[in-house]
Amino acid sequence: MQVAFQEVTKNFGVVTALKDITFHVDEGDFIFIVGPSGCGKSTLLKLIMGQLRPSSGQINIDGSDLSKTSKNTLDNIRRQIGVIFQDYQLLFDKTIEENIALALDIVNTPRQSILPTIEDVLQKVRLESRRHLFPSQLSGGELQRAALARALSVKPRIILADEPTGNLDPENSWNLVKLLKDINEINKTTIIMTTHNLDIIQSLSKRIIKLDHGSIVKDTKPTPETVITPKVKKKIKKIKVKTKNQ
Repeated sequence: MQVAFQEVTKNFGVVTALKDITFHVDEGDFIFIVGPSGCGKSTLLKLIMGQLRPSSGQINIDGSDLSKTSKNTLDNIRRQIGVIFQDYQLLFDKTIEENIALALDIVNTPRQSILPTIEDVLQKVRLESRRHLFPSQLSGGELQRAALARALSVKPRIILADEPTGNLDPENSWNLVKLLKDINEINKTTIIMTTHNLDIIQSLSKRIIKLDHGSIVKDTKPTPETVITPKVKKKIKKIKVKTKNQ
């Protein structure tokens, strides 16, 4: 899924959250959006989702101008977007299986396809044995993988990940990012991820868009040689070894 912002500004009253934002995301890209708290990262994702409309400028998803598209087209675009949040946003009175089933029901998945889809996505995130548990019975890492499974269930062409590792320890953070990396490489799913985690950013050779005070101040793609420092390599190796031995 392609995403293009052209001179997009978003105001909330007298406060400007984003100002003159211009960038383009190709299908299959993996991009980190970074910057201090309050710089506009979450607002940017909400604009892509169609939850917010820009005060000015143009947002195109696969060539469709979100401000001019019909409701049916906008709904169709939204059905192709998977979202995961820092706070999971799972329904705690429903099991993991029921949470995923609800997402599938919302996008009108044929009933006979729901259980096979649930089994498939839970296998991908290694939560098959936790499907009948409630969110309160899962660890933080498991909760975030459950949220990812829910996002994957709708077969998204793009995944928006808003600080998904914010509540996770280093090991679970790396495991989640490894899953996102695999999904991106195997399925060619576009990934746009906001994060404060420098170790994660430095562990992958991906494009980085940096926001500050609502504006893009840097848009770079580091090379593998410069992105992974010896310190980060050591951390990744320790986490991989620990995960392999579990």
